[in-house]
Amino acid sequence: MTPDTQARNRWMAIVATRLAATAGAVLGLILVARATDWPDKVLGVAIVLAALYMMAVVPRALAHRWRSK
Repeated sequence: MTPDTQARNRWMAIVATRLAATAGAVLGLILVARATDWPDKVLGVAIVLAALYMMAVVPRALAHRWRSK
């Protein structure tokens, strides 16, 4: 695997992580908006918070792990 291919694959993994986190946040917002009972709303808020955490932390951790020396 050439360095260019490896860099492209790593960049795609970081972008895919961000997209998955965004989809999770949207799913959580939909759940909060459509929920009628409070346990469902709490679950939606928890999903949104977990997605925001994933959006903020995981791409940075991957970039830090793959940083060249």
